[in-house]
Amino acid sequence: MMALNRFGMGPRPGSILAIASDPRGALLEDLDRNTVSPAASAALPGAAKAFRIVNEANARRQAKTMAAKKAREQAKKQQDASAAMAPAGSADADGDAKAAAEAVPDPGRQFYLDEAKVRTETALTAEIGFAERLVWFWSNHFCISADKIQSMSGAYEREAIRPGVLGRFTDLLLAVESHPAMLFYLDNTVSMGAGSIAGLNRSLGLNENLAREILELHTLGVRSGYGQEDVIAFANILTGWTLLAPGADPERGGEFIFNPRLHEPGAQTVLGKSYADEGVEQGRAVLRDLAAHPATATHVAGKLARYFIADQPPQELVDELARVFRDTAGDLKETAKALVASPAAWTLPPTKLRRPSEWGVAMVRATGITEVDSLRFTQGQRLLGEPLWRPSSPKGYADDEPSWIDGLGRRIDIANVFAERISGQVDPQFVTETVLQSCVSAEMKQAVAQAESRQQALVLLFMSADFQRR
Repeated sequence: MMALNRFGMGPRPGSILAIASDPRGALLEDLDRNTVSPAASAALPGAAKAFRIVNEANARRQAKTMAAKKAREQAKKQQDASAAMAPAGSADADGDAKAAAEAVPDPGRQFYLDEAKVRTETALTAEIGFAERLVWFWSNHFCISADKIQSMSGAYEREAIRPGVLGRFTDLLLAVESHPAMLFYLDNTVSMGAGSIAGLNRSLGLNENLAREILELHTLGVRSGYGQEDVIAFANILTGWTLLAPGADPERGGEFIFNPRLHEPGAQTVLGKSYADEGVEQGRAVLRDLAAHPATATHVAGKLARYFIADQPPQELVDELARVFRDTAGDLKETAKALVASPAAWTLPPTKLRRPSEWGVAMVRATGITEVDSLRFTQGQRLLGEPLWRPSSPKGYADDEPSWIDGLGRRIDIANVFAERISGQVDPQFVTETVLQSCVSAEMKQAVAQAESRQQALVLLFMSADFQRR
């Protein structure tokens, strides 16, 4: 069914029958159900708390390393000068660090895996998964990287992305750009105005990363009329947007704070409009105006149409989504509804190549499995070139076929391993005839039926063009 493949996470047992009478209505109900905040996430720590815990573990690990180093140096001093002893060197230091790491493991790794498990199982158990696909879209649009801030990566998505994907773009933008994970990822925590108190005292200066990516990636898009002078002015406006250092405040460390000592004083002009210095409100005012800019509507509409419909979506579809976005003041739920209402969404053939994350979840959903080993699953995503919350740049993961087509060979390996593990419990003919039904061609059903083993049949199915595209 188009509804489950194009807009959702793929069919699972019973899902096609459940929505067959009114697939469009089922998608709209999925949006109204407001299931973007999974109950299982309540047990996970918030971003700031996770950041504090990891910071404390790092401090303890460093302390143990230093204590071991001092003990070793003291022992050497007490030895007779003529006694044979190993010279101080990197081997001793490496040994100290290794012993400290074993004594105080990194809790950030476990936070990441726990978050990955909740996220993946939310996708596996979703009735349709349209709202969940929107979470994935916006999380990639406003991406951060766990390679830089692992402890906060999952909590960032829960706190900044999930609550806003069916609200107004303005609110989502404000939540994202003020989240500590984004500020840390794009180096705004080390940015200070040249004329600020901190800038004058430390002779340090501006970091333009956050301002540039907001303009280029998060709102207006490239070639939309802004220049380098706008980036610099906006970067000055965002100085002071930072997070509390855990060492300075053990109770609230890791939380967002506006620090006026870092903020460049005075009015700034962005896109021809002057913004008075009103502290943190100066930056919020710019973000609100960027959210309402016509170029933002066009940029967002194009990305949504490309993500859900086709690598080269019809221009009339992009124009319609942009119109709804503008007319509703950036109402993301209404924009998503317009996507569902579009004739193109139901008449265009399924040409989109599933990204590795989408393919992996669709494959597991088709078997009816609802629980995963988060370590195994994240390792599989890494092998397929789309490690969870680890894009190589602030652009996020690419959303076109050329970026992923060369990785199909690696999908065979993953499909083989998965099929071998489940072939004893999963009947491939049940999957094709009952779960996927019309999603699979008659030719593929015949190939599955004639396969030499269940494992081979499942691999044929999961690697088929019917299953790879949506």
